[in-house]
Amino acid sequence: MKLASAKTAAVFIMLLIVITIIPLGIAMEWDGHTEAEIPAWELKWETGTTDGIEAASAWPAAGWTRVQSGDAKPLPPSGTSSAWLRLTLPPGGATPAILIDQVFGDSLKAYIDNQLIYDSSGDGGYSGNKVLIPLPAQDSTKPLYLWNAGSGEFGIEGGVRVGSYNKLLSFYVKQDLVDVVLGAAMIFMAGALLICLLFLKPQFFYSGFFLALVILSFGVLLITYSPFLTLILSSGDRLRQICFDLAMFTLMPAFTLYFEQLFGPGKRGLTTRVRNFQLAYSLFCAAALLLNAALSFRLDSLYSALTINATGVLMIAQFVYLLSLALSYARRGNSEAILFTGGFSVFALVSLAELLRYFLSMERYHLYWWKWGMVIFVLSLIAILGRRFAGSHEKALEYSRELENFNNELQRSEKMEIISELAASVAHEVRNPLQVTRGFLQILGERSGNKEKEYLQMAVEELDRASVIITDFLTFAKPGVDTVDVFEVSDELKHVSGILLPLANLQGGSIELRLQQELQVTGSPAKFKQAFINLIKNSIESLQEEGQIVVTAWRTGSLVIISVKDNGEGMKVSELARLGEPYYSNKTKGTGLGLMVTFRIVEAMNGTIEFNSRKGEGTEVLIKLPASTVN
Repeated sequence: MKLASAKTAAVFIMLLIVITIIPLGIAMEWDGHTEAEIPAWELKWETGTTDGIEAASAWPAAGWTRVQSGDAKPLPPSGTSSAWLRLTLPPGGATPAILIDQVFGDSLKAYIDNQLIYDSSGDGGYSGNKVLIPLPAQDSTKPLYLWNAGSGEFGIEGGVRVGSYNKLLSFYVKQDLVDVVLGAAMIFMAGALLICLLFLKPQFFYSGFFLALVILSFGVLLITYSPFLTLILSSGDRLRQICFDLAMFTLMPAFTLYFEQLFGPGKRGLTTRVRNFQLAYSLFCAAALLLNAALSFRLDSLYSALTINATGVLMIAQFVYLLSLALSYARRGNSEAILFTGGFSVFALVSLAELLRYFLSMERYHLYWWKWGMVIFVLSLIAILGRRFAGSHEKALEYSRELENFNNELQRSEKMEIISELAASVAHEVRNPLQVTRGFLQILGERSGNKEKEYLQMAVEELDRASVIITDFLTFAKPGVDTVDVFEVSDELKHVSGILLPLANLQGGSIELRLQQELQVTGSPAKFKQAFINLIKNSIESLQEEGQIVVTAWRTGSLVIISVKDNGEGMKVSELARLGEPYYSNKTKGTGLGLMVTFRIVEAMNGTIEFNSRKGEGTEVLIKLPASTVN
């Protein structure tokens, strides 16, 4: 129970974390702003030797090319490795700054009034990162010159905004900070899950471990892909890229491994084959990463072609395959597959759309919406894991109840065996003296006067009553029958009703029979009648004015079911629980033997007996016996 509580608490905490950060993230994303956006700027390619700021500021207007905000960055002419950009700045307030959405290249310098105000030398290259540049307050309305250079791709793209430094930092850093918050939450959830796995059985450990790897990989991807890091960190871009690649290489096989743990190896083991290929490919990519790092990253182009670009294509194929497989499982009614398909569909469709847009834009598009699809998908994975934990807990409770019932039945059987042996011994020892005493009393009655005969007759009747009790003892002790026969249930019940109907009429009640014909069971007709005489007699004794007893018999499948229902005084729950206990009776002069005998007879006929009752409403007894297969 403690383990189940720990598992439930872990899943609840993970759900709470994700649900809590979603409103925070949305608030960050949709926070408004009042900064001025620069609609266009001027560009001039630099060829040959690098010109200084003095030369750039002296160039005539005819030498500059106008570029609109939001357009794709112009491609540099052949042999060009740098460019100048000139921007006209609006007023920016007391602490102005400029925010550029995407910067490409190896370095970036900013000048105002021929003075250097920003230099990225030594900070590492740019690959579509945001750049926030503080501006001098007294020069904020003068033209801003940007010098951008790179051995491959360089330039700026997206929006360029000018405003208060604090507001830009607040609005646009917060916009990217949500990635870090989400990523940190994912890493925390993965760590908490890994700790909980130490207390789980192996059958849950592996699926939980692979889920933790998936969540951990998602968290690292969110943090390392976020532009927030490059905005606040002056170095470490290479380390960020390495962590991003390792998380991507881990995510692919871990995701398929978790899917395989949930739904099996797939048709003809295809999912297992896909998983083995991904493991091999991820190991190859990790080895290529180590080799590139050992060679001081001189193989970046070859490494990107063999790993990063190919990984994106493989992930698209993986999403399509797993999504189609999950849909096929969901159509079969698998509830876990339905949960998985719902979350994965959102994530896969969003990710596929963004990956396609990323590659169609020549890797210039910044992936954005995938993180929210990922959050929904992680929620569905956690829900599946929590459902499995709950199912395991329910099974444990079910096994516990079955074990308790088995122990109770074992104790009852042992108690009945002891009482049966005692009852048989006492009955045999007492019956013979009683018969001798009865004979002598009858002889004395023949020789006595009328008054003495009356007393002797009362004594004989009490001895007969004692003999009936002893017979019940013997039936209880040895309910098995020596001769077994197939008999018609309706005939025997009609006979029992005929015997007890006068007694019911004396109580102001009636007996109604609703019997299906051709109901045959195997056993002793005499014992069968004895059992139902006891049950119907108990119903008669519980009747009040205008009481009614309904005896119904029908067949369901391989069972013959007999119901004895009355509208008498009924019983309490506590009384129902004790029915069948040795010598328990709720009647003043009852011994409890009659019901005990009934239980034993039904048990000897391989049947079951069940009582349903409410105080003041009546009682129903259901007896289920195996139907005879003998024609």
